[in-house]
Amino acid sequence: MSEDVERRPGEETIPLPDHFDAGLYFIGRVRTPWGSRAECPKNGTQTDAVCTLEVDARYHGALQNLDGATHLIVLYWMDRAARDIVRQQPRHADGSRGTFSLRSPARPNPIALAVVERLVIAEGTISVRGLDCIDGTPLLDIKPYYASTDSRPEATVQRAGR
Repeated sequence: MSEDVERRPGEETIPLPDHFDAGLYFIGRVRTPWGSRAECPKNGTQTDAVCTLEVDARYHGALQNLDGATHLIVLYWMDRAARDIVRQQPRHADGSRGTFSLRSPARPNPIALAVVERLVIAEGTISVRGLDCIDGTPLLDIKPYYASTDSRPEATVQRAGR
């Protein structure tokens, strides 16, 4: 986490644990046109930009048969996000909100998820549309999106709840 993380009035932070509970392997990097959080779209549905998932050579074999999926679930690590905020003050909200009620990158484990349109797979890279992260963001995982099991049309979020 960067020490120059933006802090807003209404945010509440906590001390982080002394050690991690698990380890991760970054499988590559995400390439986007955005160099800072301020430049990024609020979410991947707000841009038509083509981005690239650069998969490390050791994982190229894991891309086999992925071209059969029109959409992918991409998990990435928001490495420049604050990890100690439990209540946040979104720019668009009147008051603070609990971190787990938001899609903000600031969270104890800054794992982001996007459903993207797969465009082209070539030589260990995947061109996609629908990402919202800073160029160079570490890539955690890629999964096929199954509309039959991943879509929940009845899902809602009550923003007024406390």
